[in-house]
Amino acid sequence: MALKGRALYDFRSENKEEISIQQNEDLVIFSEVSLDGWLQGQNSRGETGLFPASYVEILGPTTAGPNDAHSSGSPSDSPGTQVSLYASSSVACAVRSGEGSGSLSHPGSFEEDDDDDWDDWDDGSTVVDEPQACALGTNGHPPLNLSYPGAYPSQHMAFRPKPPLERQDSLALAKRGSVMGRNLNRFSCFVRSGVEAFILGDVPMMTKVIETYAIEMGPLGPQWKANPHPFACTVEDPTKQTKFKGIKSYISYKLTPSHAGSPVYRRYKHFDWLYNRLLHKFTVISVPHLPEKQATGRFEEDFIEKRKRRLILWMDHMTSHPVLSQYEGFQHFLSCLDNRQWKMGKRRAERDEMVGASFLLTFQIPTEHQDLQDVEDRVDTFKAFSKKMDDSVLQLSTVASELVRKHVGGFRKEFQKLGSAFLAISHSFRMDPPFGSEALNSAISHTGRTYEAVGEMFAEQPKNDLFQMLDMLSLYQGLLSNFPDIIHLQKGAFAKVKESQRMSDEGRLAQEETDGVRRRCRVVGFALQAEMNHFHQRRELDFKHMMQNYLRQQILFYQRVGQQLERTLRMYDHL
Repeated sequence: MALKGRALYDFRSENKEEISIQQNEDLVIFSEVSLDGWLQGQNSRGETGLFPASYVEILGPTTAGPNDAHSSGSPSDSPGTQVSLYASSSVACAVRSGEGSGSLSHPGSFEEDDDDDWDDWDDGSTVVDEPQACALGTNGHPPLNLSYPGAYPSQHMAFRPKPPLERQDSLALAKRGSVMGRNLNRFSCFVRSGVEAFILGDVPMMTKVIETYAIEMGPLGPQWKANPHPFACTVEDPTKQTKFKGIKSYISYKLTPSHAGSPVYRRYKHFDWLYNRLLHKFTVISVPHLPEKQATGRFEEDFIEKRKRRLILWMDHMTSHPVLSQYEGFQHFLSCLDNRQWKMGKRRAERDEMVGASFLLTFQIPTEHQDLQDVEDRVDTFKAFSKKMDDSVLQLSTVASELVRKHVGGFRKEFQKLGSAFLAISHSFRMDPPFGSEALNSAISHTGRTYEAVGEMFAEQPKNDLFQMLDMLSLYQGLLSNFPDIIHLQKGAFAKVKESQRMSDEGRLAQEETDGVRRRCRVVGFALQAEMNHFHQRRELDFKHMMQNYLRQQILFYQRVGQQLERTLRMYDHL
């Protein structure tokens, strides 16, 4: 029986299984039995998930079950939704009967029946079911950008409560004799990513690991071994296309990899699918975030241009990463031209077993000894650095955004006011012709028009410099936001090493198992250091280019302004 509840405190969800609740909000609780301190229920907005049991007061049984509580506001009951479902069914029938057609088509541009107005991939028939513990992605970020209304699939169908989560049995997990404690907080990214299981030796070794990624010692410590076949990829020619006789519209991007013979055409939903595969697979790598989605104005020229610029940066980071660039799913994304082959490769990537904790089995690490305390100190230094850099990137992004606003609004308006004032002076001089100088009047009028033109130059200038700066800063905000979870994985591994050593000293754990924990911790440590090293290399290169471009464009801008003013000044020389 469902129970009534009331939120005692505000709680903000941090992953997909959780829901946010507000103080004094009425709740429906599915069961008073908590799961490791969490209750499952529904808030007043119809969202279903978990929230801390200590944040809630249970008031008693409710007369309506959770289905009833939700059904009154269910989108599936509304006329608008019924129309939408009818339209979707009609479109599907059109596809099956061969009626759907696009206005444009290219080799390697795939038209599927799973399109919706959000450019998401919504093909439930081809996605392999994954444990809820992995549903958030490996870097602790939701696999889909859920910042827009209507993103949750459950909002488009009748409510179905989630099945209860299975309780972990720490004794069953410790049959091999180890009595090391396990983190019962299944929502910790250390548990969720599977790294805890890897450290404790619970990830089964594969008989044959097909893919391997090598880490080598460089001048500044561990680093990823370079991709033996480096390449680049351009993103260009965003083109609006339609299908289903104009019912559906989308933007297609032309991708041209330097190591492939032909370009491919991809939609944003294809990028989104790839991004989710990357999050699911690469546990200890900071995967660059995709450009944000937008509910309205998706076909406006400014938005399309902004998305293209940011996809170019995203692609540059992908192709420059020694591990991500070699991922089979990424290569499939860049090279597949055949629709049938695309679907086969898509399903193969979704069935990939070397994900999460198993991905750590693919690493080949150096034989050099590293003191774990030194590694921990290095990680702590990087943690402090990344936090400070994140704050400074946010500060610069805020200042640059404000400067853009002033360029487009305030600066243009002020220069236009100045120009108008000069023109007014010129017009007043013409009021008494016998005493007026036409040459002077013309020069002052030209001065007014010059300052109006300078105002327009200020309004257009951000497209040449500040937009590119903001694009780069946005990319790094995403990269930096990944590191707290990745560092948390290493911190959890360090804690297990210390715990195992303490238990070994007390005679409660075999030294062999302690050595195994330490050995597996080295794998995570080498991988994190390699990722830190790669981040620093890219950071130096990217910020060098960002600052060079900004300063060059600023110099050119003020040179153009100066040239305009010099030409105007010369009009006064021979009066």
